[in-house]
Formats: sequence, C-alpha cells, structure tokens
Amino acid sequence: MKPSYVPSLTTEQLEELDNLYRKAKQPRLRTRAQMVLLSAEKRLKADEIAEIVRASHVTVLRWLKRYRAEGIEGLKDAPREGSPAKVTEAYQQQLIETVRRRPRSIGLPYSMWTLRRLADYMAEETGLRVSYETVRRELRKADIVLSRPQHTISSPDPEYKVKKRRSKSPETT
Repeated sequence: MKPSYVPSLTTEQLEELDNLYRKAKQPRLRTRAQMVLLSAEKRLKADEIAEIVRASHVTVLRWLKRYRAEGIEGLKDAPREGSPAKVTEAYQQQLIETVRRRPRSIGLPYSMWTLRRLADYMAEETGLRVSYETVRRELRKADIVLSRPQHTISSPDPEYKVKKRRSKSPETT
C-alpha cells in the first residue's frame, strides 16, 4: 500500500511550503499547503488532517499524492476553460475616469451615476457591453462604491426646520 503521508522534506521545501501557506491569497492554496505541512512535519494521517482542515480524507489523499508527484506546483489549481475576461486595463481606467466626473459635465441629462447608467455610457463609448454587476466589481477593485442617491427636501424658508418639526409632532390640545 502506498504511504498516505509525505516523506521527509528538505529545509528548502519546508520553507517554500511555509511561505506559500503564509502568503497565498487563495484560501484553497493555503489549505493545500497546510495539508502537506501537517503530513510532513507532524506525520499526521489523512483522517487526522481531514479533521483539522475540514475536508474529506479522500481530498487530503488526493493533494498529498499530487504534491508527491508534482511538488509545490501540483498544489495550484489547473487552468480551466472559460471565456477570457472582457474588461481590459484600458476599459477599467476609462471607467474610473468616467465615474469621477459628473454626468452633466459630459453632456448627459442626469446628475448622478448609477451602475446601469454607467454600464450604458461605457458601452456607447467603448463598444464593449458588460453587465452592471461587472461595472460594480471593477469599481470595487478601485475602492469606489456607488450608493443610492439620498433625496432630501429643503426649502429657502429660514423657518423651514421649525415648521417641519411642528408638522411631525402630534398636536396637543
């Protein structure tokens, strides 16, 4: 029967795994590095590791086997098929420049951006139609969040606030 653990690793391999575990941005990659580290350093079995990382023992065995076969590169996700990203760097830059300008300043008949308006405007300007959700994600990458407009009613009357309070309070007679 094949071993269900990773044989002893060199210092360089341990450092490489530890570095991957500490600095990986993808949680799945961190978990896989943790599986290998627990197996190599603590000599834990697949069932024990599965309990720690909250995965099945079959999953742990799969990643330990893949590490033994391919090394640290084997822990990374294999490339998947799918359509390439539509949004280019130039599109994202133009989107950010656009959202920082007021719509009326570029000749549009409204004063505030919404995600739908922004998606429509960018489609006209760039010829690239993306969903408003894609626009929201791209803005979020740049730490820009569009919120709903807050409508307030005001009046030039200097006593407006007093009158407004009076109208809201219950009459005492």
